[in-house]
Amino acid sequence: MNLSQELDSIYEEAIQKIGASISEEDLDKNKNDFIGKKGKLTAVLKNVASLSIEEKKTVGQKANELSKKLEVFVSDTKTTLKKKLFESQAASEFFDTLRPLSKPENGSLHPITQIQYEIEDIFASMGFSVMDGPEIETDTNNFGALNFTEDHPAREMQDTFYLENGNLLRTHTSAIQVRTLRHLKPPFRIIAPGRVFRYEEVDASHEHTFYQIEGMVVGKNISAANLIDTMQVLLSRIFEKEIKTRLRPGYFPFVEPGFELDINCLVCEGKGCPVCKQSGWLELLPCGLIHPNVLSHAGLDPKEWTGFAFGLGLDRLVMMRYGIHDIRYFQSGNLRFLKQF
Repeated sequence: MNLSQELDSIYEEAIQKIGASISEEDLDKNKNDFIGKKGKLTAVLKNVASLSIEEKKTVGQKANELSKKLEVFVSDTKTTLKKKLFESQAASEFFDTLRPLSKPENGSLHPITQIQYEIEDIFASMGFSVMDGPEIETDTNNFGALNFTEDHPAREMQDTFYLENGNLLRTHTSAIQVRTLRHLKPPFRIIAPGRVFRYEEVDASHEHTFYQIEGMVVGKNISAANLIDTMQVLLSRIFEKEIKTRLRPGYFPFVEPGFELDINCLVCEGKGCPVCKQSGWLELLPCGLIHPNVLSHAGLDPKEWTGFAFGLGLDRLVMMRYGIHDIRYFQSGNLRFLKQF
């Protein structure tokens, strides 16, 4: 067997043994056995000196080519071994970094979800239906059908998250009310719970992502008295006591007249704190009688049908109920906080 044939034999043997490596340590050993300082391929090259000039050129070139091929094969084999190792570890040594190290505990509903279900039950007992809708809305459903003008500040980028296709993340669940007006025939009573999004400067009482329950009643001869009575029933049943409230005039494009219903801050008992911005009062519930333009946009005759609408911030309601000082706790995922509920 000449040197060229011997090189071919060594190369085939190297491919088999290196390819059969079961670990990186085994791979390194097999590599050294063939292309290390004392490897078989290296030993053959030491005999090149006894060859003729033409044979030296041919055998030397072939040896270098085979050595480079083996280097590439070793590198590819190492990558394959690492991948197999990671897959094996992922299957046998999986560890959820978010899972507590202590004994597994039963989960529970988030405090906002708890109070949402409770409010749904309260309204259901008053004859309301629960409606749902998408979190990604059209500009028409979120603004246009609610009597917002084209230049209304809420349409601007600093208040609303717009998408590239012109749609947006809903800023209120009033969009569900718009959809309801199109699909239900009055009279009806509905509430619309859900998550909403606004470009807010986050602080103790403001979040960019929060939860609302909005409601709407459409019928005949609906007045502000019906609205106030409904809200008082709701608050007294939630807090299980009479709550001090005040009603202030407020402007909202979709109601006329519009009101701001405030409650006495239950965190500080009206003394003033960061939650109520030291005022003693917390804005909780914008409301009012449905604007005739909103009814007309839905194809209803405002001379025949009237109604009221309201929006309730669930996050702030939970804060009042449990004396929570910072709205940011709800989105934090802090188990020590959530376990209290």
